[in-house]
Amino acid sequence: MAPTEQQVASAPPAGPSWKNDLVAGFLVFLIALPLCLGIAMASGFPPVAGILTAVVGGVISTWMGSARLTIKGPAAGLIVIALGAVTELGGTEGGGYRRALACIVVAAVLQIGLALARAGKLGDFFPSSVVHGMLAAIGIIIFSKQIHVLLGVSPAAKEPLHLLAEIPHSVAAMNPEIALIGALSLALLFGWPFVAKRFAWAKRVPAPLLVLAGAMPLAYFFDLEHEHTYSFAITHHDYTIGPKFLVNLPGNLLKAVAFPDFSQITSSVSIKYVVMFTLVGSIESLLSAKAVDTLDPEKRRSDLDRDLLATGVGNLVAGFIGGLPMISEIVRSSANIGYGARTRLANFFHGLFLLLFVAFAPGLIHRIPLAALAAMLTFTGIRLASPKEFVHTFRIGKEQLLILSTTTLVTIATDLLVGVAAGIAMKMVIHLFNGTPVGSLFRPEIDEQVVGDRVTLQVKHAAVFSNYLTIKRRIEQHASAKAIEVDLSNARLVDHTVMTNLQDLKSLLESQGRSLTVSGLDAHSQLSAHPLSARKKMALAPVASR
Repeated sequence: MAPTEQQVASAPPAGPSWKNDLVAGFLVFLIALPLCLGIAMASGFPPVAGILTAVVGGVISTWMGSARLTIKGPAAGLIVIALGAVTELGGTEGGGYRRALACIVVAAVLQIGLALARAGKLGDFFPSSVVHGMLAAIGIIIFSKQIHVLLGVSPAAKEPLHLLAEIPHSVAAMNPEIALIGALSLALLFGWPFVAKRFAWAKRVPAPLLVLAGAMPLAYFFDLEHEHTYSFAITHHDYTIGPKFLVNLPGNLLKAVAFPDFSQITSSVSIKYVVMFTLVGSIESLLSAKAVDTLDPEKRRSDLDRDLLATGVGNLVAGFIGGLPMISEIVRSSANIGYGARTRLANFFHGLFLLLFVAFAPGLIHRIPLAALAAMLTFTGIRLASPKEFVHTFRIGKEQLLILSTTTLVTIATDLLVGVAAGIAMKMVIHLFNGTPVGSLFRPEIDEQVVGDRVTLQVKHAAVFSNYLTIKRRIEQHASAKAIEVDLSNARLVDHTVMTNLQDLKSLLESQGRSLTVSGLDAHSQLSAHPLSARKKMALAPVASR
């Protein structure tokens, strides 16, 4: 009998692929080390918390059913939530860190429950424009905070918009030696991809490793380990530098372990962050796992429910020992594939290397300048909020840009939950404006015709993101059908999310030797020239009654 996905998930893969995974795991470890430290510090957690999370994600989650080529660890996308939890639950000095850990633990239990309830399909529900708007807002918030750290300045402002407004003041008041480390690090991060395009060998060298190779000698040259002042001739000012500009780690790994404080877990603030950790963490992880599947050279598909279970179990362990929440992280996972990973062992090796490094060489970590980590996070923030993403979204459709912008602006002005809700509400309003009946927003009317091994599903009134899961479920009910046709001729509106998901589903069925055809769109007009843009039926033919 052929092994099932569950059996494969729990057994170490055989064959020589472990050598590829060992190399890939080591190279990803070099990328993950500084990013884990930077994400933890930006989140208001101790620096080692990020490494604890990646270790748990690699050493434990790997064997719980983690998607084959994903790398589990802390992500920039959760910085805003983690920092908000620490701040609102008491601050770094007032117990906020340990109360935030309690939120992570409870959220992990909810994630496990979602996985057992087979909620992996939630990755198909949320519109891409809302998700990208959320990530753009996170990128702007990260940039607004980390640019000041890069310059060696402590800003007076706390809110993102005020922090952005304070950037000119921080530039004028920057600490020159710290800013030099940060600026050179940022230049390396932006410039190295251009070098890698010209020289094949450069693709094997992670840019974050180069940043550390340049920043740590500068920190030694500027003697950041000892507090002192220096004069800068151009500005005629004295500046203070010292160990506070370096990563601070405990003497050994056991001292880094912290336990959650559940004393305020029933408060409204804690409940808010439990929901945020659960919702945003699960969505981002599921979407990353789906994206990684498309990059897999062998075109294997992951069990998203098992991957969510692995993430939930990892978060449960990480939360109990002082770590950040983890997800399937897209950047490190993409690098993992690029470095030749073949199986989930690469994730295990990446976690193992991190564990060994922090256990036996913590002194090296202490020599890393905070400005270098801030440069990596600033770079991440700029990429998340890249103008290219807004341009790409505009090309898909003007309505998509409106949804993305609404999500971004409301998130920056309020918080992630309100921002995501505002984006979804805006999308629904647009659907109603474009003729979607209220009753069809969540329950599509579907007529079904089966002839032999061919199935035709005629979707009436509307095929939109909020009712797509029903459409997908009807398709999945015909697992033995060789050919499935989705007829949209009687749908007034077909949105971009449905067009994209049907395209992905078509690729999946083709990999199984089956076919999925989308028909009936000839009478619809596209809302943009993009091949997967929304379709609206301009001249409505009478729709058959039930």
